[in-house]
Amino acid sequence: MLKWIQVLWPSFMVAAVAEAVFFTVVAPQELYWRGEPVHLSAIATYSIGFFGFWLACAASSLATIFLQRSAGEINRIHQASPRS
Repeated sequence: MLKWIQVLWPSFMVAAVAEAVFFTVVAPQELYWRGEPVHLSAIATYSIGFFGFWLACAASSLATIFLQRSAGEINRIHQASPRS
């Protein structure tokens, strides 16, 4: 549970800042998706943008935790699994 908190909380905070900065520069009515203007409400655009930023930031935090594993943790995982 602690690892999930270490991933989701910082990524939530960074996503909030990223969304604020992004939508300060870009208006939701000016966004295009596949060459077509986005026909969603501003709230829907902000929400989708926030979850997109949160997903990207969570993937970054998860990759950091994955890469911080020690050799002992990695070897313990491989030794516990049976080989075919």
